[in-house]
Amino acid sequence: MRSPSFFRRSALRLTTALATALALLSTAQPHAHAEGTQEPALVIEDNDFLGPGGSDIQSAIPLLANPHIKVLGFTVSTGDDWENAESAHLRRFLEIANKSEIPVADGAVYPLINSVPLMKLREQQFGRIPWKGAWGGLGSMDKVPDTQPDLPKLAEGAPKTPAAAESAALFMIRMVHEHPHQVTILEAGPMTNLALAIRLDPSFAATAKQLVFMGGLLDTNMMSITGNADFASDFNMIFDPEAAHITLTALWPSITVVGNISNDVMMTKDYMAKITKKTSPVTSYLSKYYSPLPMWDEMAAAITADPSLVQQSVKAYMDIDISKGIHYGHAHVWPKDLAPRTMHVREVTIVQKIDAERFLTSFVQQAQSL
Repeated sequence: MRSPSFFRRSALRLTTALATALALLSTAQPHAHAEGTQEPALVIEDNDFLGPGGSDIQSAIPLLANPHIKVLGFTVSTGDDWENAESAHLRRFLEIANKSEIPVADGAVYPLINSVPLMKLREQQFGRIPWKGAWGGLGSMDKVPDTQPDLPKLAEGAPKTPAAAESAALFMIRMVHEHPHQVTILEAGPMTNLALAIRLDPSFAATAKQLVFMGGLLDTNMMSITGNADFASDFNMIFDPEAAHITLTALWPSITVVGNISNDVMMTKDYMAKITKKTSPVTSYLSKYYSPLPMWDEMAAAITADPSLVQQSVKAYMDIDISKGIHYGHAHVWPKDLAPRTMHVREVTIVQKIDAERFLTSFVQQAQSL
């Protein structure tokens, strides 16, 4: 017969073993709090932050104001504006929002291959591109410099916060490896920084959690005639097609495309008036620099922060045309049985419908909370 002391020692050993197992389980699952709630999701936003105000800058709001999201940093590349101006506009906005502790890593000043002379030639051959971003906006390219100009004076004032010392591509690579399979990359501009990261580190995409991007417009040719030609132009893809091709053929665990749907919700004066019912430095900034455009990047950011906004989507295989013809920079999709999968095209999820009312209501609350 076992003695009472034996059973006491056995109970003590069992208690110790259970405590050790629980400690190991806690270590193995670093995203779970003791009370069962989840750690914030980790996000890096890469964008061409045209400012002040507007869709690019405003895309930061659904991330900054969501308690379930931790923004590891923002990365910047030339697109809607030159990279140096975009970085300064973003850093100034983060100061106004009291979020200047979040690093801003400067990135690509030029696309991989595309250039001002090449875009001029393309317009001569295939017709005018409505929006050319840093290379002429909605106007002519005649006086656009081939190289990045000096930083202009900013309407909202110059930022005091410097950019991070690390380049955008190296910053993203480091963050993804410090948090393997946890970092969502939100891409709302040209994909140059992502392509550089992928070429520097072939394991980069596979080590991330997912890619969500604004772009990949499909079948918008007629829309350019019957609607707004600029809204039918897939600028993020057109500006650096080779970067988009490299990015979309990399080994991401998943890719979500916020394309045509991003044109469906507009930033209007009446909607801005709802935001500015509460006065704060952020809402005053948004009102002062109001821009009546679709909420392209805000929607992509909101879906990144809250995927439950998506009500309908479809799976497809997608790539970007990099042949130097009329379709250069345009997205193409295939069903699985027709896709050239040996050419590394990847399956993507194309968002077709979102809860627009909840998106708009949440954005007002988020802008007012900063």
